[in-house]
Amino acid sequence: MSEHERLVYKDMLSPVGFIRLIATDTGLAAILWEGEDYTRTKLPAPERDDQAVILLQTEQQLKEYFDKKRRVFDIPLDFRGTAFQIRVWEALLNIPYGVTKTYGELARLLGDIKAVRAVGGALNKNPISIVVPCHRVVGAAGKLVGFAGGLDNKSILLDLENEYKAPTLF
Repeated sequence: MSEHERLVYKDMLSPVGFIRLIATDTGLAAILWEGEDYTRTKLPAPERDDQAVILLQTEQQLKEYFDKKRRVFDIPLDFRGTAFQIRVWEALLNIPYGVTKTYGELARLLGDIKAVRAVGGALNKNPISIVVPCHRVVGAAGKLVGFAGGLDNKSILLDLENEYKAPTLF
């Protein structure tokens, strides 16, 4: 981050507890879980700004998501990570709502089936939970594994998405 760039946050209550939305002037930079510090994101501590436009947009879109009225987020993102991490996080954006992939399938999509552990490491550092849906990645046997927000919250998010039923045409 440049010394002149602003980093701001807003807290919101959600079905997975309080979450902290963090943004730069460029876009959403992180979503932290209740009680989580900034270690995973490697961001400096932001200043509170409950009126920042990007944070208000993010809060609105998350409310719509939790109310099952939104399946895709369209807010600007500001990824902060290595080139490989950013590739993995961008690949997550291509996993559709209600669909899960295994770590191996994600590594294969990235072009290197041997990169399963590296993919797992990048997912562990995903700073923008929920919007960048690392909760949609599961273990080889479909088991819930590894999630910064905890497995209970991962289960809540997957259940929310799997409850969605597309309208029938008949």
